[in-house]
Amino acid sequence: MRAAGVGWVLGVGSSPPWVHDVMVGLAVAVGLAMFLHECRRRRMWDERLIPVIVGLVVGGAVGARLAGVLDAATHDGVGALAWAWEQGGRSILGGLSGAYAGALIGKRLGGYTGRTGDLFAPAVAIGLAIGRVGCLLTEAPGRPTSLPWGVTVDPSVAATVPECPGCVAGVPMHPSFLYEIVFCLIAFAALLWLRDRIDAPGETFVLFLAAYAVFRFGVEFTRANPPDLWGLTRSQVFLLALSPLLAVRVWRAWRRGVYDRLLPSVREPVRGAA
Repeated sequence: MRAAGVGWVLGVGSSPPWVHDVMVGLAVAVGLAMFLHECRRRRMWDERLIPVIVGLVVGGAVGARLAGVLDAATHDGVGALAWAWEQGGRSILGGLSGAYAGALIGKRLGGYTGRTGDLFAPAVAIGLAIGRVGCLLTEAPGRPTSLPWGVTVDPSVAATVPECPGCVAGVPMHPSFLYEIVFCLIAFAALLWLRDRIDAPGETFVLFLAAYAVFRFGVEFTRANPPDLWGLTRSQVFLLALSPLLAVRVWRAWRRGVYDRLLPSVREPVRGAA
């Protein structure tokens, strides 16, 4: 079924920019509520976490915008920097990197030495899902597709999305942001299941980052982002550089038996052979 009106129903390209900002604000609010819930559930609340929270939020906002500014500068020249900072796009990967750096700075300033990854993991997952709803409602969808769930954009809306050739042509396109929403909701549910099954501090967050990196690399092939190097988008190049670090981190945790409760049938033969 060609979803001739689905793009319009979903609001692809038709919602005003402030809708995206509202969804980002809602994502931050829900994420913080989830973080505080995890603190109470784990009995880990500490006033020294306040600078960590502030650092994460501020770092995420600055990182997301800075990544958009750098992208604009390399594509459109230095003259586009001011416009990009005020009105340009934002990057999820830049936001995650900035949030991580901000949290580390907040821990140093606040004197908090405990692991916080497990507290933030479900908060980040649900926050990303909500934030991507804003992207779905205000940004161009993905690349053209022949799959039955491809979406098209209403002709009256397509004229307002010049950076989306598929929108103008009226061809079905991947609802790439919808893919990410579904992934993040599944990841959120998985993290809630894992939190009582992995005891090592910080490991659920590492697993989430690894899973998101693999997913995001693949979903980039359905998005409208232009290739930049080796036929890959900038996000994919960044993830290629990051993935070995995450892979080593997960492998070392597996070697330490962190995932034994999840994979007992895999570990037992290894121990028996030893």
